[in-house]
Amino acid sequence: MRIINRLAGLPVLLTLVYTFAPADDWPQWRGPERDGKSSESGLLDSWPAAGPKLLWQTDDLGDGYSTPSAAGGIAYVISNKSLAAEEVVALSLSDGSKLWATKIGPVGKNQGPQYPGTRSTPTIDGDKLYALGSDGDLACLDAKSGSIKWSKNLRSDFGGKPGKWAYAESPLIDGDALICSPGGSEATVVALNKSDGKPIWKAPLAQADDAGCSSPVVATIAGTKQYVLFLSKGVVGLKAETGELLWRYTGTSDKDANVQTPVVSGNLVYTGAGRVGGGLVRVSAGESEPEEVYFERTMPSGMGGNILVDGLLFGTSGPTQICIDFETGDIKWQDRGIGAASLCYADGKIFSHGENNDVAVIEATGEGYKELTRFTPPGAPTEVKGKAWTYPIIVDGKLVIRHGGTIWCYDISG
Repeated sequence: MRIINRLAGLPVLLTLVYTFAPADDWPQWRGPERDGKSSESGLLDSWPAAGPKLLWQTDDLGDGYSTPSAAGGIAYVISNKSLAAEEVVALSLSDGSKLWATKIGPVGKNQGPQYPGTRSTPTIDGDKLYALGSDGDLACLDAKSGSIKWSKNLRSDFGGKPGKWAYAESPLIDGDALICSPGGSEATVVALNKSDGKPIWKAPLAQADDAGCSSPVVATIAGTKQYVLFLSKGVVGLKAETGELLWRYTGTSDKDANVQTPVVSGNLVYTGAGRVGGGLVRVSAGESEPEEVYFERTMPSGMGGNILVDGLLFGTSGPTQICIDFETGDIKWQDRGIGAASLCYADGKIFSHGENNDVAVIEATGEGYKELTRFTPPGAPTEVKGKAWTYPIIVDGKLVIRHGGTIWCYDISG
């Protein structure tokens, strides 16, 4: 493993930062609230032409498409150096050094042969870490040591049926419950006790969806707390207490690649799929079929997700960056930008990690595409199957980018 460390000689400064300015963690898929947003402020407003200061670069982590999570000064990611072993890797957020690595299972067998590898983001909850391997291996680990506390397999323990791209979702922790989707007719979705992995409830949905590529979110819609999931046959809302199916919408479903995490605001839910389009529905209490507010082929539907900021939805449609009015679907602007990309948000800015591995930062405004900077992380791996599909994350004033077996960490603090 090659590590470029550009923090040497700053131990006193680092101590002061962590003592007086606690890190704004990114503890799970798409950040603290699973909406792609960080509450950090005071980040760079002007950028060097070559990008912000590179703090460290770590190589040779292995293959895969898992986006990192980070908390307590440690970044976690799932990688595979062979098809026989996926492992959770812990890296020091200060210098990128490897702290530990723990195998959780093999690479999933039933996925497209072009891109086998890890996809899930580890979920950090206090001193525990929850990780799902692409073959359905679900493990609870000690976040400091990497030791496994308990494990399950979604296929063998719950009769699970993964989709075309194997298991790709990131587990949701809600209080004492862990929510995930084995797929299949026995337990399409399950709630497990996070302390021991024992089932709280199983939801065998009538349509017996395969596990999707999307990840669940928790929301209160029409007065009812529920889990919203984009499964293989559509987006559903399940009652949080029991797993009861409350509603289903199939208008944006792609049988092979329902990737986007649902965006929920009040009783409105947005989803999209690249080969289908994007749409918004209004969910009403007691109604099993929500009202479709709008649907268009050109709405944000890219794999890189969508971000809702002040009533505006930012995303991608094919190779185009796009901003729409969330409630009406009216297009505010469209621009080629850096093409298809994965997004996150902080301090009034959208950070885009392009499928070509370029990074662009734009203002989160409906007044047009306003690019602040664009740069390319150096020394990218040359033998990577697929494109740069991992999402960027922001933690403690740092921008973390992964592509293949390489992770870059940039200082974007103002």
